[in-house]
Amino acid sequence: MCTVRPFVCRDLLKFSSINLDPLTETYGLPFYMHYLTHWPEYFQVAEAPDGSIMGYIMGKAEGSVQRDMWHGHVTAITVGNGCRRLGLASQLMKGLEDISERKNTFFVDLFVRVSNDVAVGMYKRLGYHIYRTVLGYYSGDPDEDAYDMRKPMPRDKNKKSIKTEKTVIEPHELEHT
Repeated sequence: MCTVRPFVCRDLLKFSSINLDPLTETYGLPFYMHYLTHWPEYFQVAEAPDGSIMGYIMGKAEGSVQRDMWHGHVTAITVGNGCRRLGLASQLMKGLEDISERKNTFFVDLFVRVSNDVAVGMYKRLGYHIYRTVLGYYSGDPDEDAYDMRKPMPRDKNKKSIKTEKTVIEPHELEHT
């Protein structure tokens, strides 16, 4: 049992243990604060009855309405090791999708390591499609490719957001609008 609630500043002092997973991207405090102040509705936490953090999701709305690129973006999602396989990630994703739908976005997107089969499978079960592969998106030794996965929202009636002619790109080719 858990409660999904808005992330608050004091959570920054309690969530580091679930960020220790090697597949979880971690950021500096200013990055988290930027999201918390700019897109607070997209920053949610799953809290256990004892007050510990079981997982969180952070995202944002971005893009151009004129080019049908207005979308919700999952910046990070993670669930602690002991809390996996309970449906928390799906619950957090559903919350972000609901917010994106209320904002009348065309789609929700995310990036995931191509080697993260468990996450890729979960996203597919949630209705996400592999839109394209971004070569060397994750830095490391060696760098790792990412899937850019997308799920069309009801506003995208023709599912234009999941159709592409270029299925493999370099990071510098990503749209940042």
